[in-house]
Amino acid sequence: MGLAYWIAAALLALLYLYSGAIKVVRSKDQLRPMMGWIDTVPLRLVRTIGVLEVLGALGLVLPPLTGIAPGLALAAAIGLVLIQVGAISLHLSRGEAKMIGLNIVLLALAGVAIWLSLTWL
Repeated sequence: MGLAYWIAAALLALLYLYSGAIKVVRSKDQLRPMMGWIDTVPLRLVRTIGVLEVLGALGLVLPPLTGIAPGLALAAAIGLVLIQVGAISLHLSRGEAKMIGLNIVLLALAGVAIWLSLTWL
């Protein structure tokens, strides 16, 4: 179970560190080609989502790694599920049902991380 958690957590952490970091540091014009929804939400919200993604990635890895408050990994995984629920809702409201494939995969992987953190941590 431990190895399965670390695989899921590492995959999620890598994806969310990258995704969150670009949302935090890039301008709206730089984000527009990869995020068609960028003009429908305030830039402050985009930056907040980016920060939450980075914190979620760190929360999946650092608490179990250090042994300090490993229950935070569960909270991080739940937070990442909520981010994906919001992302899927946004895409569906914009009529972009074909765009939610990656979101569903990330949602499922975060769900697996929740399950594994409940049984392993």
